[in-house]
Amino acid sequence: MTTLGAVFRPQLAPERLRSVCEVAENAGLEELWLWEDCFREGGISTAAAALAWTERLRVGVGLLPVPLRNVAITAMEAASLHRMFPGRAILGVGHGVQDWMGQVGARVESPVTLLREHLLALRALLGGERVTVDGRYVKLDDVALDWPPQGPHGVLAGATGPRSLRLSGEAADGTILTASTNAEGVRKARQLVAEGRAAAGREDGPHPVVAYLLTATGHDAAARLRAELADEGLEAVPDLGVAGDAGAVAKAVERLVEAGADSVVLQPTADEPDPEGFVRFAAEEVRPLVP
Repeated sequence: MTTLGAVFRPQLAPERLRSVCEVAENAGLEELWLWEDCFREGGISTAAAALAWTERLRVGVGLLPVPLRNVAITAMEAASLHRMFPGRAILGVGHGVQDWMGQVGARVESPVTLLREHLLALRALLGGERVTVDGRYVKLDDVALDWPPQGPHGVLAGATGPRSLRLSGEAADGTILTASTNAEGVRKARQLVAEGRAAAGREDGPHPVVAYLLTATGHDAAARLRAELADEGLEAVPDLGVAGDAGAVAKAVERLVEAGADSVVLQPTADEPDPEGFVRFAAEEVRPLVP
């Protein structure tokens, strides 16, 4: 069965998160996804709050930019969430938006190299290993977590270009695709991830792909979708995003699933007038139509 989620966009004030979480929990939404966008909410702090305010909702962070984070801190925080809320935290990492990384003095010469080193060290630490590594960017000397996760703790990677997609297959446990990815993009991403997995000898076992779907519903849905695509310079990308009722959204979800997505996360436009209503729409109207 396809997993369906929705995004709490960081353009909303942090104090709005609790009401959205409560609606998501009560409406039966499977996953709520958060972002760590500069310079808005922190990913781990908001995820911890969302998990504490709910009992069954899975909470994803897509994603944590690794240039901002020492890998040991990422591992400590991830392990804490996995132990306090078993099976409910989903964490993704990525190389971040390079202009933002430059603003805080964290931009590196090779973002892909940093992401590879971070992923390998992070997965080893969360797996309970004692790690010593002297990489180009990641350096650890006999580091191990006192409280590694006891259950599932896969690390996903956010990826867009061919190099990062192959890297995700090589070094991550799953891949997150942005809302700028249409169905054909999902197919290509699946192929590139598979190439990375094959090169690393990791072809056995699942590698879930999470795809974001820019979604507008209700009053002026089509206009809001067009405006957001134009703002992002994506108006020329075919079959990107969806505007309409639950039936239209469900068909768009199915297209992404047929292309290779395991989970689809509905991403409201930045000017969505009713975030709580959007989450309720996803859970109560779209979910029943998605196999």
